[in-house]
Amino acid sequence: MAKLPKAVSQLIESFERLPGIGPRSAQRLVFYLLHNPEERLKEFADRLLALKKETVLCSRCHQISETDPCPICSDPSRDQTKLCVVEEPLDVIALESSGTYDGLYHVLHGVIAPLNNVGPDQLYLHDLAKRLDGVKELVIATNPTMEGEATALYIKEFLEQSSQVDVSKLKITRIGHGLPVGADIEYADGVTLKRAMEGRREI
Repeated sequence: MAKLPKAVSQLIESFERLPGIGPRSAQRLVFYLLHNPEERLKEFADRLLALKKETVLCSRCHQISETDPCPICSDPSRDQTKLCVVEEPLDVIALESSGTYDGLYHVLHGVIAPLNNVGPDQLYLHDLAKRLDGVKELVIATNPTMEGEATALYIKEFLEQSSQVDVSKLKITRIGHGLPVGADIEYADGVTLKRAMEGRREI
């Protein structure tokens, strides 16, 4: 029985580890790459390496950036009294593209998901309280999924119990209208996100 060359089978295995890529898709990607010129493969490999070498996590908001602090955190024209909590870096990109929000962000890099063994300690949650000095409104913009809703409620309860935060002076709102239940922010269009941001409610 014919076997694939080791280099091919190992790369197929690597692609299979990516989210949404099954064995067939991984095979197609690898054989597509095999038919590319070596220069193009080298360029692809260099860009993969640059993904780690040339990016950093902003120490303030945890957005992926080329600089620390990121351009949003270091922009004095942003409204420092508003802080928006999102699940992933792509959510920041989506909300910025909608042009409806001019405050700062806090990126969690996930949601609380017990079935996947993801708890609050695996997220950038506990430094959130330290960022609320001078903030008047905290916008919780996690996705309207079961995990997103649970994370939003956890954040509210966490802040209410924190000795670092006076919640009586903080308006906590939840992104709402315009996003259907189960939808992801990163896939929503600008009009939908505009309505969701304008329709946020207190929680």
